[in-house]
Amino acid sequence: MIINIKDLKNKIIYRANYRGTKEMDKLLGSFTKKYINQLTENQLILLCDLLDYDDENLYKLNQGQPLTIEIKNNTVTELFKNFKYSLG
Repeated sequence: MIINIKDLKNKIIYRANYRGTKEMDKLLGSFTKKYINQLTENQLILLCDLLDYDDENLYKLNQGQPLTIEIKNNTVTELFKNFKYSLG
């Protein structure tokens, strides 16, 4: 399957910035902005998959709290777990 990387990145950026809560918009939006141009095609697909999870569990994942679901561990989830959002 041929993937248009530009379209995939645009989809990811949109999904990361329009989550429904301002806090997750900022957290996922800043995470995506920082890493999107460094990720491989496979990692972009993993990021797209990560965005399918609910905000509560993504927040818990980022904060190191116990999750109510299982999120597969991979390079992108590790980046997200270790990402620290700063207001500056």
